[in-house]
Amino acid sequence: MYIQKTIEKEIRCKSVGLHSGRKINMTIRPAAVDEGIVFYRSDLPGSDGIKAEPTSVSDTTLATTLGVNGTRISTVEHLLSAFFGMGIDNATIETDSFEIPIMDGSALPFVDFLKEAGIKSQDKSKRFVVIKKPVSVSDDEGSAAILPSPEFRITYDIDFSHPLIGRQSYDMIFSREAYENDICAARTFGFLQEVEYLQARGLALGGSLNNAIVLNEEKVINKEGLRFSDEFVKHKILDAIGDLSLLGMPIIGHFVAYRSGHRLNNLLLRKLLEHRECWEMIHYFNGERELFDEIIDVRPYDSQDAIPSLAGD
Repeated sequence: MYIQKTIEKEIRCKSVGLHSGRKINMTIRPAAVDEGIVFYRSDLPGSDGIKAEPTSVSDTTLATTLGVNGTRISTVEHLLSAFFGMGIDNATIETDSFEIPIMDGSALPFVDFLKEAGIKSQDKSKRFVVIKKPVSVSDDEGSAAILPSPEFRITYDIDFSHPLIGRQSYDMIFSREAYENDICAARTFGFLQEVEYLQARGLALGGSLNNAIVLNEEKVINKEGLRFSDEFVKHKILDAIGDLSLLGMPIIGHFVAYRSGHRLNNLLLRKLLEHRECWEMIHYFNGERELFDEIIDVRPYDSQDAIPSLAGD
């Protein structure tokens, strides 16, 4: 668990894009140590690669979008969640569209692809961020905080007025086994009225009962129903794991969220990185924990950062 990892062989897949409604081709390739997760747009020859990191986030409306020099890639959180859940540190992803294919609305298909491709240990240790002091952000809708803890723990609360959701809470100590068994299969969800509104405005054109839980005013309209009784809060945790993975290093700390979404998750990371006194970076060498002496160049956090968001993100 302390060694960097990539995939053994190339992965190719095709699925619809949530917003474009078009078929998207995606290729995932192995990458060298310390490369991190980098996205490329094959439909934009010569465009810059987009590294998955907190300051690459350019929009959080309905999904997490990364951008650099006018090039963007959207709906990255499920794939990033799968990478983190399976311990993948280094990979390059190429798509022929502005978004990652939505698959079934969860991270499960990506987890299956990664397992089939094989996971390869590399010859360098991971870096970890150890939380020493609490850091938090909030807005009128919710809050997110990261607290000291001896392991990576997640406590998440959601609260929706819909009778089938209401207040749901989930607490977990992160492990690959817990992620595979309890989190990665949880699907994104939305309300029928909102889906119809978005599609009428040219958004969510690929959204369907094949890639989302859809609720009307009274019930889930998917014939197969829910995969978990608490699938809604588990999907928010799936998203949060993807958003937090943008740090590029596993966290040793306790993430606590109430009605948080992509925007607050990203602002939390930016604030954390700016407040260097609240964390330290370590690695494990020959089984021993050591401080990792490296300077990280971080754009200062600004509470007024214009990262738009909708309530359902």
